[in-house]
Amino acid sequence: MQVHPKIQAIADEAERLIEGRFKEIERLIDTNQWKVIEAFQKYKVSDYHFSGSTGYGYNDRGREVLDLVYAEVFGAEAALVRPHFVSGTHTIGTALFGVLRPGDKLLYITGRPYDTLHNIIGRGKDGSGSLADFDISYGEVALQESGTPDWDEIARCLTPDTRVIGIQRSRGYDWRSSFTVEQIGEMIRFVKAIKPDVIVFVDNCYGEFTEALEPTQVGADLIAGSLIKNPGGGIAPSGGYITGKAEFVEKAAYRLTAPGIGGEVGAMLGTTRSLFQGLFLAPHLVGQAVKGSVFAAAVFEQLGFETRPRYLDVRTDLIQAIRFTEAEHLIAFVQGIQKASAVDAHVVPEPWAMPGYDDPVIMAAGTFIQGGSLELSADAPIRKPYTAYMQGGLTYSHAKLGVFKALENMQSRNILP
Repeated sequence: MQVHPKIQAIADEAERLIEGRFKEIERLIDTNQWKVIEAFQKYKVSDYHFSGSTGYGYNDRGREVLDLVYAEVFGAEAALVRPHFVSGTHTIGTALFGVLRPGDKLLYITGRPYDTLHNIIGRGKDGSGSLADFDISYGEVALQESGTPDWDEIARCLTPDTRVIGIQRSRGYDWRSSFTVEQIGEMIRFVKAIKPDVIVFVDNCYGEFTEALEPTQVGADLIAGSLIKNPGGGIAPSGGYITGKAEFVEKAAYRLTAPGIGGEVGAMLGTTRSLFQGLFLAPHLVGQAVKGSVFAAAVFEQLGFETRPRYLDVRTDLIQAIRFTEAEHLIAFVQGIQKASAVDAHVVPEPWAMPGYDDPVIMAAGTFIQGGSLELSADAPIRKPYTAYMQGGLTYSHAKLGVFKALENMQSRNILP
């Protein structure tokens, strides 16, 4: 593949600038890889754990050990890891419905959550089965202009009926910085000092293995994420995980299946091996994706675009936000990412009314696992300010190629600075 000399020169300079950051990422990969292997060794993972089960799935030892390994990796009391979760949104919804009851209040303290959660929360009683239909109220505390929590407003909104505090680790479709595990720990300590019995839930999507600690290791009671994002290692075919305190994980399990049944059943449908192996691969592959995001930031900063995080910033998730001045620029970028795909590179993505989103969305997703955002992908709502969100790349080389193709696509339309 030929690279235009101008683009190659920018890439070479970017890689010179980020050499030190890459060494830091390699050390993090080692830390998280060894942590995962130690968890496998503690629970004596063997090939017989990869065998499938049928029907009810009673006494599926592979499933039971997978839960134990996840709990160990995340520093939690218990975990529920299942292919039966259809998405991160489903997993988060299961966790929230598991611990909230009529009359309770859910309070998000990191601003409005990701678009697909709006229908779970509900916009009044509409019969959809949302939290609102079950008389569970909702509140949110907007972040300050600096992107930091509004501590005074959080204290004011934390009322006696507040049962769950919601924290979204990743930026979603916002320009704010994602929250580090250290910052999440600070939020947890603050709300627990006011209301010790409040349950703190963290949406951990896109964040796993981007730092040495996870939110459960700084006091989160319950966290959830998708297996087709970071922890599935690019090979989990579907699923999600919930981990945290045992009593809350059990309640979430009752919501996934039925009260009294919980996590004791559920045939794994032939996925057990891939879920174990995906977790094993995840620290390395997340590191590759983070390298790709750092590279993208360095390249686009050289071209004068706003990026968040910047290439030297601390990272706590996979997502690289790049801001454009026109919708045409954003669309060209996303379509260029698609051109780098090994799968469906011939497809040209266009904005469309995607279910669960408030604006038309364009998505580049030439992935082996449909929607697998640990693989190279990019998406954006078509609304001002025009911001594209790039994430993933199972190899750094693939993420790098994605940036090249995006630049080439913009250059061919005469919109590259």
